[in-house]
Amino acid sequence: MTVVLLRRSKQGVLLGCRAEGHAGYAGAGFDIVCSAVTVLLRTAMQVVSGLPGVTMNSDCSERGNLSFEIGTDQLDESILDKLVFAGDFLETGLGSVAKEFPEYLKLKTVRN
Repeated sequence: MTVVLLRRSKQGVLLGCRAEGHAGYAGAGFDIVCSAVTVLLRTAMQVVSGLPGVTMNSDCSERGNLSFEIGTDQLDESILDKLVFAGDFLETGLGSVAKEFPEYLKLKTVRN
């Protein structure tokens, strides 16, 4: 099972994410749950890392593990809105996969 911890601020700003484990839906290279999670997380990481004033510390050095933390420096409202949207994108996308495949993906969202 893959377990994803999504961290957001109380205002919904995406702060970071950690995904651990192999979904186990199918063998390596054929696991649609793992592929969906990977595509959602990597796309969000690429978009967010390109935003002005945003830094990202990420680690995907081991198969089955991916994490990132987002840093910000006095961002304007439009960048914060994009980070809220990125959080909504991940929570909606990962939530949809978790709902369809609950035995292979668990999503937990923490707001602090």
